Amino acid sequence: MQYVILGLLLLGPQSLYDLHKQFTQGISLFYSASFGSLQRALTLLTAQGMVTVAEASEGRRGRKVHTITPEGRAMWREWMLAPTTGSDPETTMLAKVFLAGLLPEPAERAEVVARLSERAATDLDVLRAAASAIDSQHLPAEYATIFAYQRATLDYGIRAHELAAQWLESLPASPSGPPSPGPMRG
Repeated sequence: MQYVILGLLLLGPQSLYDLHKQFTQGISLFYSASFGSLQRALTLLTAQGMVTVAEASEGRRGRKVHTITPEGRAMWREWMLAPTTGSDPETTMLAKVFLAGLLPEPAERAEVVARLSERAATDLDVLRAAASAIDSQHLPAEYATIFAYQRATLDYGIRAHELAAQWLESLPASPSGPPSPGPMRG
């Protein structure tokens, strides 16, 4: 979640409520966050020096606004360009695609998509190999019904990875549109 927050802060300083609104209006399609989890992540990012926090100069009294630091920009960029790891690659993939337009260089956006495509292809190969190995085994008749449903979950994983690979392949290398805000020097 911290990288998604950093990416959102690249758009400009935001309060906890602003960030929560951004999550509920789009990011929640692939990543949900409560006020509490956002607050904990902001506290950690502030302690790490990735974000600063200050009282808002206008609006409600006591409203705190968070701003990304140069170190936060560098950490976010490094994460964006790094290979996808971890236990939830689909969520990471969607987050990186969602935020890719914030990278100012078309080559960096293309690199992100290429790395995501490589991960999807590798995972798809693993799933297909597992299916092939499983399908080549002799199965006792009394386990046929159990196996049919378990195999269906593997089929789902294969189809989901095929779709992800096709979707990533369809992303333009440099979509047209307004330029991303501010330079992202790392």
